[in-house]
Amino acid sequence: MKGFVFHGPGQSAWEEVPDPGIKEPTDAIVRVDAVSICGTDLHILKGDVPEVRPGTVLGHEAVGEIVEVGGDVRTVRPGDRVLVSCISACGRCRYCREGSYGQCRGGGGWILGHLIDGAQAEYVRVPFADLSVHALPSAVGSKDAVLLADIFPTSYEVGVLNGRVRPGDTVAVDLAASRLEAAERLGADAVADAREDPELLIADLTDGLGADVVIEAVGAPESFEMCTRMVRPGGHVANVGVHGKPVTLHLEDLWIKNVTITTGLVDTHSTPTLLRMAAAGRLPTAQLVTHTFPLDRMEEAYDVFARAAGTGALKVVLGEQSHEEVAVRAA
Repeated sequence: MKGFVFHGPGQSAWEEVPDPGIKEPTDAIVRVDAVSICGTDLHILKGDVPEVRPGTVLGHEAVGEIVEVGGDVRTVRPGDRVLVSCISACGRCRYCREGSYGQCRGGGGWILGHLIDGAQAEYVRVPFADLSVHALPSAVGSKDAVLLADIFPTSYEVGVLNGRVRPGDTVAVDLAASRLEAAERLGADAVADAREDPELLIADLTDGLGADVVIEAVGAPESFEMCTRMVRPGGHVANVGVHGKPVTLHLEDLWIKNVTITTGLVDTHSTPTLLRMAAAGRLPTAQLVTHTFPLDRMEEAYDVFARAAGTGALKVVLGEQSHEEVAVRAA
């Protein structure tokens, strides 16, 4: 089969790799029908995540069909259409028992495309399948479902829940023009032109108080420091971004402001709830997909996603025709 392989900072290729096989009785093999590229993958390619070894197949967001399961797998079987979670969970360690799957100490956590081969390939081995894949309702298409593998649970758990976003809060999240346009289309009250000063906008909107919650989703020192300047006294800074460089924490300014700063790796405990919401049409999932490619154009897709400021890319999805699309054409 083929997969997208990391060969070191700035080096990667869509190339032949060994087919995955069952290694543990809790494993499942999934044929990948749709996969997306995460900002974290770009950080890996830049060398910001040194734990990723050269030769690793990247990717941790996928939808596909179960083709084989280990002897201990009970919740899915070959032929089932599933969402592959970005987080694998052993289900037995202290953290998994608390629902903190991202901190799994039993061999799980964020391992796909990080510590083991990931999902940007034709097939992927998923450890701890009973807790790490989710059967998909027929009402949820592949393009919608793949966004629930990571970005929706991450934004909800690490952004909204950690940031303690409440009705009526002023929340500041982004600067990129394409993302601001999407935010406005989906209900944001105000956006700033890229040439404007976002800190002045927040001050104007809040009568100088500052935002109740500021979400850092980039992983850049200047972005994080700006977040700490934009938050109000008693407010929250929720860090979502992957940081590859040290960040200055200006406690000389913050100590007196009662500011709460949270970090976090997603646990995906919210995925079943988000799946039900998607099935009911209550999440703007596919609306965030701006570019689609077949799997064998992975390198082109990475280029488009890496140049988001110029291409307007929000979310890039790759894959073959979905089962729904094939059925519609056949009818």
